[in-house]
Amino acid sequence: MSLQVEKLENSMAKLTIEVPAEEVEKAIEKAYQKNKSKISVPGFRKGKVPRKMIEKMYGTGVFYEDAANELIEESYGKELEACEEEIVSNPQIEITQIEEGKPFIYTAEVALKPEIKLGKYKGVKVEKIDTEVTEEEITAAIDQEREHNAREINVTDRAVKSGDQIILDFDGSVDGVPFDGGKGENYPLTIGSNSFIPGFEDQLIGAEIGKELDVNVTFPEDYHAEELKGKASVFKCTVKEIKEKQLPELDDEFAGEVSEFETVADYKADVKKKLEAKKEDEAKAKKEDEVLKAIITDSEIEIPAPMLETQQRQQVNDFAQRLQMQGLSIEQYFQFSGLTPEKMMEQMKPQAEQRIQARLVLEAIVKAENIEVTDADYDAEVAKMAEQYKMEADKVKELLGEKGKKDIMKDLAVSKAADFVVENAKEGKAAAKTKKAAKKTEEAAE
Repeated sequence: MSLQVEKLENSMAKLTIEVPAEEVEKAIEKAYQKNKSKISVPGFRKGKVPRKMIEKMYGTGVFYEDAANELIEESYGKELEACEEEIVSNPQIEITQIEEGKPFIYTAEVALKPEIKLGKYKGVKVEKIDTEVTEEEITAAIDQEREHNAREINVTDRAVKSGDQIILDFDGSVDGVPFDGGKGENYPLTIGSNSFIPGFEDQLIGAEIGKELDVNVTFPEDYHAEELKGKASVFKCTVKEIKEKQLPELDDEFAGEVSEFETVADYKADVKKKLEAKKEDEAKAKKEDEVLKAIITDSEIEIPAPMLETQQRQQVNDFAQRLQMQGLSIEQYFQFSGLTPEKMMEQMKPQAEQRIQARLVLEAIVKAENIEVTDADYDAEVAKMAEQYKMEADKVKELLGEKGKKDIMKDLAVSKAADFVVENAKEGKAAAKTKKAAKKTEEAAE
């Protein structure tokens, strides 16, 4: 095989790949063996028709498409590994020659990693982020834990109020005509969750068990079902059960049940410590984000369109995989949300652009600062992966191979570059005063 690279404008390139004639013959023969049982020729049993007979009847190119796909699949990845250019997009393939007895030639138009003009990346000024933990935040965190440990009790002596968990029958109609999805029985609903149309849950406050009431709502103009957008509707509703949450008391017994501490004071101190650690992590991530935005703004970066599209598609695929883990297909999501694949691609564009820009400036900083990753760094990363996947470190290395190691080493270098720019950033005063500082100012003024 041979590869020629022709560089084009805007960080694009055309790869011309040539596969020897003997490989073409093997691929055509493989395509024949794969398809011969599907082809009928009078006088021959299926699967017994000679290749030359099929080619004579259906044309010499009858197996070319399957053969070309096979050849591209086998050759493109190998040539990519041998290519010295860094390719950052999926290829646009065009076949220029496929013929028995001759080399197979095709071109692949791809985006190359663009050169960027790196702006200022040392001493970038960012706003200092307040990481003080307030009493209100501690109380909110503890209240959330109390919510998690609350028990539900049946209520029979009062009407529905906000926060109740109810069991509901409903039957909706527009102009007296029922519509798809408008009927439900024994539906669990938390009042105040805003999981129904705006105004629906509010009208259930005051409803009594077993008594039917009409709930009048108008579907939003951006509702996913076209036939219901902006339509006034009536839901006949019957509350069948009311349950309310009963929170546990905040005492030493509760502290002992939800933590390793025996007193409320020790439990609160631990909650504060965890909130402080969380805020520090969030502040570090936000600082890194702000530093990178500043560097990107001060740099000159031109992203090839195919590179951006490849990143968008990757993000859509990642989202689809997360949905699949929840038992939902991307097609079902499109149906529920009213989105189309094209709209989702467009929604992904800003984030895709930001990810590419951040990666490019960090890779440029790795080069500018001669940031290196050692085998010890790699071993430490593999050890984390081994612990995560409950595997032996040597087995992880075996599965990663040389290409996997190379990719991880690159990622580690980029991570070091991110730490470098954050450590070298200059923090200014926060724009907003902390509550503590504001209180001191008020006391001084008095």
